[in-house]
Amino acid sequence: MLLESTLRSIEVVLMLRRDLPLRRTWSEQPYGEEEITRLEEEVLPAIRKCLARVDELDQRLLAQHELLVLRCELEAKRHALA
Repeated sequence: MLLESTLRSIEVVLMLRRDLPLRRTWSEQPYGEEEITRLEEEVLPAIRKCLARVDELDQRLLAQHELLVLRCELEAKRHALA
């Protein structure tokens, strides 16, 4: 959730501040075009890649869980018939 929130926040900030320097909270010098380009070309894709990997892991865990539930249900039916 933190990555998704961060991704959306960065995208919104970049969209709203298009062609304007971004203020740094710890320095008087704002982010310039070079830093903004790095955010767009390096940071955002890295966050998206990480989110895609998290989705892959979630899908794998969900599939394993569903398989376990299915096995438990089959085992319960076998015991009920015995």
